[in-house]
Amino acid sequence: MGERSDYWDDTYRTRGVSGVSWYQPEPTVSLELVRLLGVGPADSVIDVGGGASMLVDHLVAQGFTDISVLDVSGVALEAAKRRLGSATAVDWLHEDLLCWRPTRRFGLWHDRAVFHFLTDEADRARYFEVLTDATEPGGAVILAAFADDGPEQCSGLPVARYSAAELERALGTAFLVLEARRELHTTPTGAAQPFTWVAARAAGRGRATREH
Repeated sequence: MGERSDYWDDTYRTRGVSGVSWYQPEPTVSLELVRLLGVGPADSVIDVGGGASMLVDHLVAQGFTDISVLDVSGVALEAAKRRLGSATAVDWLHEDLLCWRPTRRFGLWHDRAVFHFLTDEADRARYFEVLTDATEPGGAVILAAFADDGPEQCSGLPVARYSAAELERALGTAFLVLEARRELHTTPTGAAQPFTWVAARAAGRGRATREH
């Protein structure tokens, strides 16, 4: 996986799992949006860029049994595997998302902080190709990125910033946004980072409905 994998491995080794800026012990907004979308333990979930995130712990505790966590950092994935223990049935995918070819589809695609690192138009287009290929008909999407007044860099890399309307436009007409939220995330060093969240379902396929 080359430079991207090395970069994020070094980031986790240097800062530690609980020292990276996106660390949060309780993924409150993620869990609220999972419930809002009606995603339950019978549904399959993929957390892209999940790394050492605590979301998988909470989903396992709620009875989810079909969970995949994809990340370019093997260091992050190993930390999560050690934390959860070998008895937990999670599919750990050490992959570069932009090069990944999904071999199945999922009921929920969750991405808290990958998309805003894609500042190149071709990379964003590839992201949505993978998302579409990996999402079941009627499937759910939870997508979070730095808000339009958020940081311009993260971990030394430039990022793109989005309002809720901009994230909805990025998803395009293939998905119907059912909820948008703003979160003020506090980093381990005490900095405040505003995030934009959207929760969506595949439009015209399955359970995607919104009242006007």
